[in-house]
Amino acid sequence: MPTMRDLKRRIRSIKNTQQITKAMKMVAAAKLRKIQDKVTAGRPYGDKIRQVVGRLLASGEGGVQPLARKREVRKVGYCLITADRGLAGGYNANLIRLAQERLEKENRACALITVGRKGRDFFRRRGVEILAEYTGVEDVPDFLFARKLARELERLFLEGALDEIHLIYSRFYSALRQVPQVVKLLPISPPADETPRALEYLYEPARELLLAELLPRYVEIEVYRALLEAKASEHGARMTAMDNATENAAEMIEKLTLSFNRARQAAITREILEVVAGAEALR
Repeated sequence: MPTMRDLKRRIRSIKNTQQITKAMKMVAAAKLRKIQDKVTAGRPYGDKIRQVVGRLLASGEGGVQPLARKREVRKVGYCLITADRGLAGGYNANLIRLAQERLEKENRACALITVGRKGRDFFRRRGVEILAEYTGVEDVPDFLFARKLARELERLFLEGALDEIHLIYSRFYSALRQVPQVVKLLPISPPADETPRALEYLYEPARELLLAELLPRYVEIEVYRALLEAKASEHGARMTAMDNATENAAEMIEKLTLSFNRARQAAITREILEVVAGAEALR
C-alpha cells in the first residue's frame, strides 16, 4: 500500500502533467482557429476548379495532356501526409493503418512519398520504398511548399517512375471528427459522377495552352488542400486528446487525494489510539 509521501509525490507529478496538457490544448486550439478559416475558405475554390477540370476531361478535351494521359499501371505511388509529432490521439495511427491496408491489398508494385516524420519512420522501419520525404511542415502550410510537393509528384508521374499517384490524408470535419481518406491525384480524371455535357467552350488563349496551365494548377490546389485539411485535422485531434488527458488527470488527482485523506485519517486515528493506550498503561 502506498505511503502518504508516495501519494503526495504522485499527486504533485500528475498536477504538473495536467498543467502541460492544458497548455498544449490551448496551443492546439489557437493553431486550429488560425488554419480552420483557410480550410473553409479554400474548399469552394477547390471544388470549382475540380468541377471545371472534370467537365473538360469528361468531354474529352484533356486527353492529350500529359497529366491526364492514362497508361498501363505498373507502379503505384501513395503520398502519405502525417504529423511530425505525436500526442494527437489516434490521428497518426489511423492514417498509417489506412496506408498499410492499401499497400497490403495492392497487387502492383508500390512506393511512398511521405510528409511528416511519423509516417516516414513507421514505413522506413518496415522496408517500404520511399521515393521522397518531407518533414517540418509549418502549422499553417505554405502554398510554396504545396507547389514544391506538387512538382515532385508531377515529375515522378511524367518521368514514368510512378504510373498512378494517390493522396492519403485526413479530411477535417471538426475538432472531434477527422476521417482518413485516399484520393486519386494522377493521372487527372473526371469524377465518377461527372458525365459528358454538350457544352461548347470558347478558349482564350488556345485550348492546349489553357489546359497546360490549368492542369498543373489543379494538382497544386489539390495538394495544398490536402495539406490544409491534414494540418487542421492534426490540430483538432491534438486539442481533443489533450483535453481528454487533462480531464483524466483531474480524475486521477481526485482519486489520489481521496486515498491520501483516508491514509492521513487512518494515521491520525492510529496516533490517538496510541496516546489513549499509553495513558491507560500509566494508570
